[in-house]
Amino acid sequence: GVKRIPSVLSIQSHVVYGAAGNSAAVFPMRRLGANVWPLNTVQFSNHTQYGAWEGLPTPNEQISLLASLAPVVLLVQGIEARGALGTCDAVLSGYLGSAEQGGYVLEAVDRVKAANPSALYCCDPVMGHPEKGCIVPEGVSQFFASDALRAADVVCPNVLELGILAGGAPPSTLNQCVDAARALMDRGPKL
Repeated sequence: GVKRIPSVLSIQSHVVYGAAGNSAAVFPMRRLGANVWPLNTVQFSNHTQYGAWEGLPTPNEQISLLASLAPVVLLVQGIEARGALGTCDAVLSGYLGSAEQGGYVLEAVDRVKAANPSALYCCDPVMGHPEKGCIVPEGVSQFFASDALRAADVVCPNVLELGILAGGAPPSTLNQCVDAARALMDRGPKL
């Protein structure tokens, strides 16, 4: 038989200049053979590490429509209306434009998993990095460390994010990384 192409709902940032979030992730996932459904949490001129940028988060009302919080059929509701939501194999989330968006992302994850119980949720917990000048909105780090971590099947933090999620300083040795990763897995993720 013909094998179905895996589909991924990718809920991340978009930058016009440079490569971050969906601007970086969509092309390689498509090259690897995935059908990617990009939903942008923000549209910025460039990555926040440059210290200045233009653009805005996607309005919460629009993202909330993912979770049937509004009567208008749009975005994921529109995908569901096409009968396609059950073919979504994974949700990938990254940079959030606000902490409130996080709740909408998790409601979208719930909706996908209701349509396809074998779908995975992969959370890339993008957080601020003061040394690089990367900035995330207030409350986003707390969202990732609590709600997102409990809901995720897979979490892929960098070392800084691993420390924040584990509730301490960034690990500096391999054993500290393993201990922090095990501590995260005890709170929800399988990987």
